[in-house]
Amino acid sequence: MTAEQNSNREQIEFWNGPAAESWVASQERMDQLLAELSDRAIARAAPQPAEAVLDIGCGCGGTSLTMAEYGARVTGVDISEPMLAHARARSAGNELLEFIAADASNHPFNTRYDLAFSRFGVMFFANPQQAFTHIHSALQDHGRLCFICWQSPRDNPWLSVPGGAAQPFLPEPESPPDPKAPGPFAFADPAYVQDILDQAGFINIAIEPCTADMRLGGDVEEAVAFLLRNGPMSRVLADLEEDARNKALDAVREAIAPYAEDSGIVLSGACWIASANRG
Repeated sequence: MTAEQNSNREQIEFWNGPAAESWVASQERMDQLLAELSDRAIARAAPQPAEAVLDIGCGCGGTSLTMAEYGARVTGVDISEPMLAHARARSAGNELLEFIAADASNHPFNTRYDLAFSRFGVMFFANPQQAFTHIHSALQDHGRLCFICWQSPRDNPWLSVPGGAAQPFLPEPESPPDPKAPGPFAFADPAYVQDILDQAGFINIAIEPCTADMRLGGDVEEAVAFLLRNGPMSRVLADLEEDARNKALDAVREAIAPYAEDSGIVLSGACWIASANRG
């Protein structure tokens, strides 16, 4: 195991455990939740027929399947074996798709790609500078990069509202969290992302805001069940004692109830769509 693989061990273990099983079970629901954001990011990436596309952190394969509908030849890469197994099952018989279990930050790709794409899959690199330098080297001279990542928690009420309600019942952290540590919000600062891509050798870098409504469920209980299975809250609530967890969930129910609409529990989400050329 290389030093970089070792530094990513925590993420590899996490995404091959119960979290991966939850994402597989929730695949259809997750694709619905992220559909608008996915469509905008893929439209910005503009995959073309016969192009070679690398889908980084492809998970259960939703974005890979969509880009194959454009006629692109898509290689989905992820560190999660359970999610890749589901992606392969969904794409059985589609000759435009292949999926490999690997860490995109250091895998020796045999192809040079026209496009490297990711939907919320690049914020977890242990060494993002090294990772994007490696991705840069995997692109054709004319190649391009496009990915979508979350803005800060405060700009994402679909996460901050339930998360803030649960916060009083969580243990105090031993030290302030590093906002740039691998995780969903590691790329919340666009200046930080700009610097990473610039140092990796990319040019024509653009980081554009993107917002969408996030439907957490048809009602409060469905939304709470979804939050318990997926996302940052699921990890922290799982470690609580039963009494504290129940109190936290009651607080979450109360916090999200005012966001009920005819279509369900809807709060806003905010992302960045980053794009660049190899240079």
